[in-house]
Amino acid sequence: MSLDPENPAETQTYGTPHSSAVRWLALGSFGALLALALAAGVIAIHLLGDLEAQQEALSRTLNDRTQSLSALAGSLAEYNEAVQQLVQAEHNRDQEIRRRLDHLTVTIASDLSSYPGNRDPVETALLAGMQDLFAEQRTLYISIQAAPPDERRRKSQDWIAERIAPLEKQILNWSGKVHTWNGQKLQDADRSLLTQFGQARAELGGSLAFSLGGGLVLVLISMAYIVRLERQTHHRYVQLAHSRQKLQQLSSRLLDAQESERRSIARELHDEVGQALGALLVDIGHLSTTLGTDRPEVGEQLETMRTVTERTIQEVRNIALLLRPSMLDDLGLTAALEWQGREVSRRSDIEVDVEADSVADDLPDEYRVCIYRLVQEALNNAVRHSGARTAKVTVAQSAASIAVRVSDNGRGFDPKRVRGLGILGMEERVHRLNGIFRVESAPDRGASVTAELPVPPVSGDKA
Repeated sequence: MSLDPENPAETQTYGTPHSSAVRWLALGSFGALLALALAAGVIAIHLLGDLEAQQEALSRTLNDRTQSLSALAGSLAEYNEAVQQLVQAEHNRDQEIRRRLDHLTVTIASDLSSYPGNRDPVETALLAGMQDLFAEQRTLYISIQAAPPDERRRKSQDWIAERIAPLEKQILNWSGKVHTWNGQKLQDADRSLLTQFGQARAELGGSLAFSLGGGLVLVLISMAYIVRLERQTHHRYVQLAHSRQKLQQLSSRLLDAQESERRSIARELHDEVGQALGALLVDIGHLSTTLGTDRPEVGEQLETMRTVTERTIQEVRNIALLLRPSMLDDLGLTAALEWQGREVSRRSDIEVDVEADSVADDLPDEYRVCIYRLVQEALNNAVRHSGARTAKVTVAQSAASIAVRVSDNGRGFDPKRVRGLGILGMEERVHRLNGIFRVESAPDRGASVTAELPVPPVSGDKA
């Protein structure tokens, strides 16, 4: 799949930036989901705490009431037992038993009066029945107390059988009712707690379902957004790759055009300008011979013109060689590199050593130009920036590759921080031929430029 970077419709479709509102919406949704989960957790903890507190309060209240009723029933039973003892007791024990009955009377009356309010109907009926039972016991006690001792002993069996025994049965009956009421209240409390727990569970289930639903919707929206971003990223990557390919092709064409233009200018300088200056130099010589020594001042001017013309011819030749050395086409790569090394040594303080004897003479033109320009740029950089005293150029060809290395003993630099146009140009030339380019250097340790080019499958010039 490929896209045309020159198509404005495609650029507009896939190059539109995303609105920040979508990102803020996603962040807000995530925040709301987290807040909802946090709120559900807080509500759950609060509800469980309330249920536990209610259960403790209900259990404590029910326990207190049950103990009060049980204690009241026990006091009534003890009162009934004391009345029975009074009926059967000897005369000398009456005062002791009466004091005990008076104390029980006060205790029972105090328990009845201090019993908590907010009673349910069954609890009220229990309390009322015990009050009636206590009233009957008080009536029986008063009647027994008022009877003479002889009459009490004579009627003791009748009172026990007719009045005290039925009261004892009633006390036992009311004790059973208290236990029954207690069990019923426990069941009611359990049912109430179960109901509240069910409500809490329903509320938590609703919150959980809402959270899961919101999370699912948020996940789906996020997935759709991610898929959209992935598609747009893929399209942009394809665009960038296509644009990079176009730029590489354009760079290759520019390099070819540059070399062709340099070759053309060098040929024009050598053929046209060089021949014209040579003809001018010949004409100056003829003119000087023709005039002879009759006019010395003219002869001096002609000699000056000849010197300037010779110097101009040399400069034109040097410019033509710098643009495109003819020996690269006529004598091959090795001779051109050796000439380049001699020229750099002549024009600077760097002694250049060239080793390129193992390179084939039938390399394609783009390989020869690439190697020559790489060596030329590396040596020029060494002259301008390194302060080196020596430099070495090594070109070695094996069965699989052509290795080019230019090193110097200069001050060096940091390749990660310094990358000028010269290095970028060398790298572009090497990558154009599918080669590997490296720059190795460190401060005060010199620098080396290395290129490894694959051997061309077919030899021959490709001008």
